[in-house]
Amino acid sequence: MEVKPGNNPGQVVDDERVEPPTTLAGWRRFVEKDSATYQLVSPERRKAMSDSARDTDDERRIDYHSELQVVRTSTVEKVCHQGRLLTLLNRREHGARRGLILSGERTTGKTTALRQLGRTHELRTRQRYPSGRRIPVVYVTAPPRGSPRKLAIEFARFLGLPVISPRHNSVDITSTVCQVLIEARTDLVLVDEIHLMNLATSAGEELSDHLKYFTEHLPATFAYAGIDVENSGLFTGIRGDQLAGRCTLLHTGPFPLNDEWEGLVTTMESTLRLHHHVPGTLADLHKYLHQRTSGMIGSLSHLIRAAAISAILDGSERITRRQLNSIHVDFASERAFRGGDREAG
Repeated sequence: MEVKPGNNPGQVVDDERVEPPTTLAGWRRFVEKDSATYQLVSPERRKAMSDSARDTDDERRIDYHSELQVVRTSTVEKVCHQGRLLTLLNRREHGARRGLILSGERTTGKTTALRQLGRTHELRTRQRYPSGRRIPVVYVTAPPRGSPRKLAIEFARFLGLPVISPRHNSVDITSTVCQVLIEARTDLVLVDEIHLMNLATSAGEELSDHLKYFTEHLPATFAYAGIDVENSGLFTGIRGDQLAGRCTLLHTGPFPLNDEWEGLVTTMESTLRLHHHVPGTLADLHKYLHQRTSGMIGSLSHLIRAAAISAILDGSERITRRQLNSIHVDFASERAFRGGDREAG
């Protein structure tokens, strides 16, 4: 069910199941979807609502806060800039094309940055070639315990190719996928969860060789994202050396307690739609929020959105320090905060 902001507060619109961005339909929905918007009703109008209409309006606000509001961080800007440089450099390259690897800890915004790179590139390509016949970007995730066939199937699944028979081997599937992507003028391929591909294993070596086949047969820039890629075995041996020699490595990490962090908190606070929240409350708590989340952007987003939904459910309609203390985020952040210094400036 999707609640469309801007409609009548009592109106709920049914929607079909949302496809993940690892399918062409889901990716296009992601690219085309505007950021969620919601305008708070006035206190007078809310007071005049029936209980049913008020409950429906609350559900709309819960849906609004549950959606991740993408903040254009310095990391996202850097990844999009570097990604665009590489796609331009590779545009007329006939040999080994340069790629991009995004490495970092959990909840540091790797996937968000990778997807924003793809979204920005696709929107720019659509503007340049408005016919709609191209598939500028492909987004897949590296299969767990992957094999060449599994990787090929991920690409085929994204494209919505017909059901693949067990008799089709990896070469058959890959050849078909490459032909489709070449005809569709695909020029950016995004591969997430690349840390699952460990070149220290025979399976990882086979998967790496297969991925290399894709890079050599597709006139496209490849961008990868994964956790602690440098230590995951991806750069092991001759194959790893080849990958390291062809790719630019960018890191994501926790944000330091600085002006950008305070700006991120202020930006997220501006997206709140609560009836009694006092503006500036979260900005004043930016040091505490940094301690709570260890500077992780994903943990910060989770904490603020969960607190907003909790404020709607309990009727307080505001976020306070006490309420934030009652919200649980990921275990790593909780362990660092509960076991460390809980003083806030």
